[in-house]
Amino acid sequence: MKIIFMGTPEFAVPSLIKLTENNYKPVAVVTGLDKKQGRGQKLISTPVKIIAEKLNIPLIQPLNLKDPAFLKQIKSIDADLACVVAFRILPEEMLTLPKMGTINLHGSLLPFYRGAAPIQRAIMAGEKETGVTTFFIKKTVDTGNILLQDSLKIDANEDFGSVHDRLSELGGDLLLETVKGVNSGNIEERKQDDSLATKAPKINASDLNINWSNSAKSIHDQVRGLSPFPGLSTKLMNKKIKIFKSEVEEEIPAKFSPGEVASVEKDYFTVATGKGGLRILELQREGKNRIKCADFLRGMDVSVGEKLD
Repeated sequence: MKIIFMGTPEFAVPSLIKLTENNYKPVAVVTGLDKKQGRGQKLISTPVKIIAEKLNIPLIQPLNLKDPAFLKQIKSIDADLACVVAFRILPEEMLTLPKMGTINLHGSLLPFYRGAAPIQRAIMAGEKETGVTTFFIKKTVDTGNILLQDSLKIDANEDFGSVHDRLSELGGDLLLETVKGVNSGNIEERKQDDSLATKAPKINASDLNINWSNSAKSIHDQVRGLSPFPGLSTKLMNKKIKIFKSEVEEEIPAKFSPGEVASVEKDYFTVATGKGGLRILELQREGKNRIKCADFLRGMDVSVGEKLD
């Protein structure tokens, strides 16, 4: 079975490894371009490229997916199946090149959270469960017929980094099972119920700042969904800080208004919200490293009544 694998970030790595280790080694890997990073502007390979090179799989790094030369190269491979994990939106002409079609692994239980940020959006919405879905790609993004799904529970204090890593492993197993099923013909497609669909748009600037008038639970979920990257921002003493870890405090004195520091303890301080308080456990000052709040408080004199905005 000739498989083309398409993917770029860490989320796609377990899928590539599991296929290769189980006799479904792709004949080619399509991944993103190397990018310049850091002060030295050194070219950095994508996580998928690094693994593909270790596995001795031929690499293709197109600038433009609609480039006729690239499409000709893909067509010449004469693949049976394409597997896509956290890649770009494919042009329609690519979808039908593999004989059996093109499968995508998505980080949600479709039709819920269609879009670019399904894991973050599920956590930010306070979901207690999420999962992964494999489906045949069609023109409209994340709407193809479902092949298989698997789910996992989200802990009340679990952040994006943890859920991402667990889903990437779960997704690798699910993609392998899907490929086996497609290869044997023992898998049935089912249509998505579009009436249940929800969106998971890319994280943007408006998602990155705290509205202290929201409930502590809502802000806590926002913190979790944006940790460890990019972090949720606010200002303390006119200095920008990012919050990476928090806890909900159900009740605080009513005299405090949203955004006011309601208490300062050895290991954390609590900020009043529209409902309840938010304990700040880990944070980062602008230009500094992420630290525990206990270390932050040793160097900063945070007082009860101080206003965050």
